[in-house]
Amino acid sequence: MREGALIGPIIVAIGLVVAAIAFAVVGALLETADGRTELRLDRTEADLGRLGADLDSLRSDLRDAEAEIARLEEEIALAASRPAAVAPQPDLAVTAPEILGSADEDLPGTAQMTEEMLTAKDRFNQGVTQPRNKVMLEILGHPRSSYGTDCQSVTEPRLKALMETRQVGPIRVTMIRPALDSLQRIVDKLQASEPDIYAALGTAGALCARLIRGSRTAVSNHSWGTAIDVKLQDRLDGFADGGTQFGLLLLAELFNEEGWYWGAGYRREDSMHFEVGVETLRTWQEQGLL
Repeated sequence: MREGALIGPIIVAIGLVVAAIAFAVVGALLETADGRTELRLDRTEADLGRLGADLDSLRSDLRDAEAEIARLEEEIALAASRPAAVAPQPDLAVTAPEILGSADEDLPGTAQMTEEMLTAKDRFNQGVTQPRNKVMLEILGHPRSSYGTDCQSVTEPRLKALMETRQVGPIRVTMIRPALDSLQRIVDKLQASEPDIYAALGTAGALCARLIRGSRTAVSNHSWGTAIDVKLQDRLDGFADGGTQFGLLLLAELFNEEGWYWGAGYRREDSMHFEVGVETLRTWQEQGLL
C-alpha cells in the first residue's frame, strides 16, 4: 500500500517538472521571437531612414535642376529677344577685325565709333555680377502683378515712387533715381573723355515692364528701370554676331567702373545692353536708396 501511495505524488512531481521545463522552453522561444521582431523593426527603421535621406537628396537635385532650367530659359529667351545679326554695311566692313586686348594697345580713332570689333570678353565685367530675376525680386519686388511681351507701366507703389524721367546728356530716359544718378556720372565722364561718342549717344529704350521675349516667366531687367539699351549714331549694334561697335567698348569701361554689367558678357552677346550689377544694387539697398 505504501508503494502504491507513493506513485501518485511521484507522477505529480514528474508532471510539475515537465511543466516547468515546457514553460521555460516556451518562454525562451517567446523571448527569441520578440528579439527577432525587435531586430526586424530596427532594420526597418534604418531602411526608412536611408530612404528618407535618399528622398531629400533627390529633392535637392530636383531643385538644382529646376534652377538650371530657369537659367537656361532666361538665356534662351534673351537670345530670342533681339533680331538676328545682319551683315555689316559696306562702309562698316572690316576684313580683319581687331581684338581689343590690353589697355596699352593703340586704338582706332573715335571717327570709327561704329566699326565692328571683336570683343575680349574677359577684359570686362570684372567684379560685376549679372543681376538675375531672383536678385531683382528680392531687392525690388515685382514691378507689376502681370506681364506680357509688350512694354507696360510699373504699378508697384514703392518702385513706382523711385521712378523719374530725366534728361541725361543727349538722351532722355526713365529709370529709378539711383540708376539715373549713376548714368549721369557715366555720361559726364564720356563727355570729358570722348566728346564725339557723347554727341553720337542715343538709346533704344530703358524702362519697359515686360517678359523677356520668348519666355513665359523670366522678367526683363528693363522692368525695374535698371537697364538701358544704347546706340551710337542712331545705329544698333548687331546681336549675337560676336562683334561690338568700337564706341561701345569705350562705353563699357565707364559702365563697369560704375558697377553696371555689360550685355556683351552674355552667352550670346548683346553689346548694346547695360544693366546695374548685383553688387551696386546691394550697395544702394544698404544706403537706403531703394
